[in-house]
Amino acid sequence: MSLLFIAPDRDLSSWKDAIHSVDPNIEIDIWPAIQDKERVQFAVCWNHPKHLLDGFPNLKAVSSLGAGADHLLSDESLPKSIDICRVVSPSLVQQMKEYILAAVLNIQRNFVRYIRQNDNRTWQPHDHPSPKELQVGVMGLGELGRPTAKQLTQLGYQVSGWSRSAKEIEGVNTFAGKDELHPFLNNIYILICLLPLTDETKGILNLDIFKQMHDRGWIINAARGEHLVDEDLIYALDSNILQGAWLDVFSEEPLPDKHAFWNRENVIITPHIASITKPNEVADQIVGNYKRALSGLELNHKVNRKLGY
Repeated sequence: MSLLFIAPDRDLSSWKDAIHSVDPNIEIDIWPAIQDKERVQFAVCWNHPKHLLDGFPNLKAVSSLGAGADHLLSDESLPKSIDICRVVSPSLVQQMKEYILAAVLNIQRNFVRYIRQNDNRTWQPHDHPSPKELQVGVMGLGELGRPTAKQLTQLGYQVSGWSRSAKEIEGVNTFAGKDELHPFLNNIYILICLLPLTDETKGILNLDIFKQMHDRGWIINAARGEHLVDEDLIYALDSNILQGAWLDVFSEEPLPDKHAFWNRENVIITPHIASITKPNEVADQIVGNYKRALSGLELNHKVNRKLGY
């Protein structure tokens, strides 16, 4: 029996070492070097090639290499009988909290503008709002969104949160469902997307949403690139509906050289680094689910196919 890793263009040697540090007896294959397809019973994937997983006749379960599982759910060739799970790590939460806070602080204190001014040797101070004057909205109140919203509230920001189902978070004004999306957006100056990617949330960051926000606000997207309608963002920026965007994820990664987001002063780009899974922190989770799958037990952190997370 073997455990298979599939993650194109990534060095997976550290993952192999981490798994063997938990259980040195586990047989590991790293795609595309697979010794025997019939021995593969558990796969760990990140942006795997489509129509690949249906080629393993004894595959029992698949795990995402990260917290998101949309790349697995969108693979129509993955048999419905195959269970899907994901990894959950405290480090992923902490990294996301740090990333969002850094982005919010840079926007609030005009650091983005000052960095741009450096290019022209411009000495020009700008007024900035205090945290209590800044309306921040968090879309998605799950394992990443909830602690992010709580942290911003504790630092004095005026925080609202929106999610598919009702949530209660101390200090956060929460909204739920499509009917409450419009009131949630009212006066939001910084809109943060930490939603799971589902059929309902794909393209949710669009012109209609931008128009409902505070005039000349900002968006931060650290969830999935497919949440954002690229052309709507460009129009919103060029029309002064939005002031800027801070983006860590994109529909196509790496972001193509000729993409319109490059070389725009009001778009900050980071290369999908907001929250990175560390092998030694989740190796035991992967090994545990591998053994549970072999034994026919319920997987930990199992993904609900209907909900999409």
